[in-house]
Amino acid sequence: MSKFKKKTGTSQDIPTSALPDIIFMLLFFFMVTTVLRETDLLVEQKIPAATQLQKLEKKSLVSYLYIGKPKNAALYGTEPRIQANDAIISVDDIFRWVTEEKDKLSEIERDQITISLKVDQEVKMGPITDVQMELREANARKVLYASIKKVDL
Repeated sequence: MSKFKKKTGTSQDIPTSALPDIIFMLLFFFMVTTVLRETDLLVEQKIPAATQLQKLEKKSLVSYLYIGKPKNAALYGTEPRIQANDAIISVDDIFRWVTEEKDKLSEIERDQITISLKVDQEVKMGPITDVQMELREANARKVLYASIKKVDL
């Protein structure tokens, strides 16, 4: 007889003691890296297509104005409206809004603010011209018009 016995009682268990740590690390990773939508659109947006586009370098200096027909016609009517930071504003309020946006930036970056106009393609040029004139009075000279890239078929 032999002195040694073969061990046949091997277990196939997977250690799960580190599993909660891994799950919480993934949870924190996605919580930190996820960007939430900053504003809820109150106006319709069908952005026109363009053939030549430039990408922005520093998006923290960009403030957005949305111009389009209101989604809630019973509350705001059917004429094109201007939206800034989750609120419908009038043309007369643009100067104050630009001043508030500049105050959020550091003193060095205040002159570098860029106003991005996201305008629905169905909006006439009259409201856009009024907004441009108010931006000039507020000394917001850097204006860009947002568009989507034209798809070539």
